[in-house]
Amino acid sequence: MSGQTENETEERIFIGLGGNIGDPRRAMASAVKALAGADDIDVVGISSLYRTPPWGKTDQPDFLNAVVEISCALSPRILLNRCLEIEKGLKRERGERWGPRTIDMDIIAFGNRVVDEPDLHIPHPRLYERAFVLMPLAELAPDFTISGNQVSQLLAELDRQGIAVPAQGRQWLDIGGEPSD
Repeated sequence: MSGQTENETEERIFIGLGGNIGDPRRAMASAVKALAGADDIDVVGISSLYRTPPWGKTDQPDFLNAVVEISCALSPRILLNRCLEIEKGLKRERGERWGPRTIDMDIIAFGNRVVDEPDLHIPHPRLYERAFVLMPLAELAPDFTISGNQVSQLLAELDRQGIAVPAQGRQWLDIGGEPSD
């Protein structure tokens, strides 16, 4: 461990994963494996894989989305940097906002912390508008509270039309091997 820690107690930490170009399932599986392979991060839970219509910029392919719950002693800033390193290693190119991407990793929630920095906002600022994040999050933690609201209650208020769990559901990833087909 680097010694750059500030998370002394166990907090529930959730990272959203998504992508819609190339092989997003494989990229997401590689991102989870990178998290699981880190000495200072434990993967606690992995949601099913969800096929979702694009949000924000709608003239692009559907996305695949999932949420991973982790445990770590890293600060939110160091965790963000780790996620950005993983994205870069998976050839993420940042272009158009809400545009197509091979992989996207967002810190959705970090316990009950609120972080408001120029390039780091926790909880994720658009979480409350995005069923494609709340559905997999609710699968892992329906009673988790974010800013005083239970995830299941937030999800109940959103349109879930067009969001589907592909046939592989929770079987989309085997941490020890290749992504399931």
